[in-house]
Amino acid sequence: MKISTKGRYALQLMLDIALQPSNRPVALKDVSKRQNISFKYLEQIMPALTGAGLIRSIRGPKGGYYINKDLDAITVGDILRLTEGSLAPVDQVDSDLHTIPSDSLDTIDIMVWQKLYKAICDVVDHVTIQDLVDQERSNGGEYYI
Repeated sequence: MKISTKGRYALQLMLDIALQPSNRPVALKDVSKRQNISFKYLEQIMPALTGAGLIRSIRGPKGGYYINKDLDAITVGDILRLTEGSLAPVDQVDSDLHTIPSDSLDTIDIMVWQKLYKAICDVVDHVTIQDLVDQERSNGGEYYI
């Protein structure tokens, strides 16, 4: 499984905003400069995050973005599913860890893909934005996604 730049940049965007002082909105152009990500690309990612209620926008000359939920309530999995869709490694494994019958996959393959999907979910659904913030701060200001 490979996470696209959209998913990685969405995580970087969320972490960048989470690291800023919460008493003022964060301008997208500032995130773009700090993260060295195209402003236009960030503009394409933002609707998914605001639409899901993870980020709130403030309009106007002193406007910008705030995290709209508790950082402990937002997981990496939440963000990746918004930007990537299903995290299942193959189409025959759905989001409920059940399989869709397929003549092309045998029982062993299905069992492997189910276990892989469960392992992916166990990681991304148990790492929160707060965890990333804490890790970044303990690294002295450097983080990698």
